[in-house]
Amino acid sequence: MTNDSEKRSGGQGELFDTSTDKRFFDYYLEQSQRPATIARFERLADLVLKVMARQGHSGALDIADIGGGAGTLARIFAREGHRATCVDVSEDLLALGRERAAEEELSIEFVNHSATRVPFADSSLDVYLVPELLEHVVDWRAVLDEASRVLRPGGLLYLSTTNTISPRQDEFELPLYSWYPPSLKRYCVELARTTRPQLANYGKYPAVNWFTWYKLCDALRERGFDRFLDRLDMIEVRTAGSWRATIARGLIKLPLARPAFQLLTPNSLLLAFKPVA
Repeated sequence: MTNDSEKRSGGQGELFDTSTDKRFFDYYLEQSQRPATIARFERLADLVLKVMARQGHSGALDIADIGGGAGTLARIFAREGHRATCVDVSEDLLALGRERAAEEELSIEFVNHSATRVPFADSSLDVYLVPELLEHVVDWRAVLDEASRVLRPGGLLYLSTTNTISPRQDEFELPLYSWYPPSLKRYCVELARTTRPQLANYGKYPAVNWFTWYKLCDALRERGFDRFLDRLDMIEVRTAGSWRATIARGLIKLPLARPAFQLLTPNSLLLAFKPVA
């Protein structure tokens, strides 16, 4: 898991490293099985399915989890009868995912591939999940291009990534890192890639991009997406019929509520919709 193996991506000529630092692998192995991690992914799957139901979708969905590692999220959808594919550059994590899926006798496709050119046909997917990946891909715009290309009309994109606005962040073991100036961030990234990998938890691709919810919306509008939900909207959908949904609807009406949530939360979360043709 520590060799520097490389392979070509889908005939596109792009080389990417498929190996995984053993320290990161061991960390991931433990973290991916924690009840809190599984519960977080179950809430996300529940949200996605409720949103798609509101859109009028019924039956099995074609779903891709990009940067899905060992397929924790893909397995949740597969248990519900959906056609799930897990895409990741780490062959080690994908191998772990195949083992876990086989233990549950789940039919999931695990694909070793770069997120900048995914092996899906145009307009072939209903749901495209990109959790905690965009910050690690230098050519992040290509990732969004692919999301737009492969989603069907009425399809759903989920993004979770870094948040420049909030002082809280999960990418580097440094205080207030999201507020560092770009030059200092570049220096820290270089340290994480060379002499101090512990700064980014031994990840092979430390976070190099920082976003706001508003920047993501602008980039997705350029790619044909026409409607967006933020964290407050997601709470209202996921908890519909409860007192939490009532509170969320009330906060949505307050002008400063959305910016306040962006300030207080370490990640930028976004659901985006492809228009129905």
